[in-house]
Order: sequence, then structure tokens, then C-alpha cells
Amino acid sequence: MPMGFRQAFGCRVAVIVDCFEVFIERPSNLLARAQTWSNYKHHHTVTFLIGVAPQGYVTYISCAWRGRVSDKQITIQSGLLKNLLPGDIVLADRGFDIGDSVGFYCASLKMPAFTRGKSQLSAYEVEETRKIANVRIRVERVIGLVRRKYQILQSRAVPIEHMLTKPGEALALIDKIGVICCALSNLSVSVVPLE
Repeated sequence: MPMGFRQAFGCRVAVIVDCFEVFIERPSNLLARAQTWSNYKHHHTVTFLIGVAPQGYVTYISCAWRGRVSDKQITIQSGLLKNLLPGDIVLADRGFDIGDSVGFYCASLKMPAFTRGKSQLSAYEVEETRKIANVRIRVERVIGLVRRKYQILQSRAVPIEHMLTKPGEALALIDKIGVICCALSNLSVSVVPLE
């Protein structure tokens, strides 16, 4: 367990979760257009849920979801939470309102404090948010590494044909691309210092 995690949370952090979006071509079907439009990116996208170990390795990658889906919905329906053990800690960003679902597995969720409706955070909330942000940034670094290394995940639009599942296959090509890119990044030197 890297020292930053040990100092902040002991050895109980199981996973850091986040989502990233990949641009896709504009679908011709109107329903598909509505389901893949991302208000956040202002483009048609698919979204992947990624789980990163404290050591900086990708331990979970979901199948691609339509861009309009919420982070909470992906996390709950993807099956990631079934891998939690009692006492585990999950680190997430503010958009992941999954505390109840994580608690169902006797684990706990740590995320930065919300400032909405408050004029100022308490000293405790500021310190907790700082601890979480200092270690949660690692998932952003891993996502950045995967996206920079593999051009198919960069800003150009992935062909719409990659979203289709071929007869007799369980996964669409975009799902396979996500898994392979993350697996190959795990073979690289970790972006997280282990000292």
C-alpha cells in the first residue's frame, strides 16, 4: 500500500472509482442520439467505469455505457460493488452518490465534502477533503495515461460500428478496446510512487 494511502486511510482502500468518456460518431437513430449525447462533453460519447488500485493499476473496467448515463447508475449496475469485502474503503468523486450501495456490502465510501448550501466547510471537512483529493488524483493520472497512450481513446470519434455486438459474441468491439487498453497500461510502469 503506498504511503499516502497508509497515512490517510490505513490499508483499507480497495479501489478508487471514476468514469471517463470516449467520443463516438453521431448515431443515425434518434433514440441512440439521445442516449449517447453527453451534456458534460457536448458530444456523443460512451462512458466507462474504471476502478484503480491504490498501487496505480486498473483492477476494473466496465463495458461501455451510453454517454447520458449517470456515474451512480453505472457503478451500481456494472457489478463492481460485488467485489467489495466488509471494511473496504471506496474513494470516489462528488458525482458518485453510491454510499448506500457501498454500505450494503459493509464497506464505506469516502468522497470530497459538498460545499453546496454551505458558506464554508468545517476544519474537519477541509482536512478530509484534502486527504481524499491527494490520493484520488491517482485515478485521474491512470485515466490520462490510458487515453494518451492509445489514440483510439483520444478525442477523435470512434466509428459507430464499434458499438455493435456481433452475433455469437458477448462484447462489442468498443468493450474489447477498453479492456485491452487498460490491460496494456497495467504492463507499463505504474504512475503511482510506492514509497
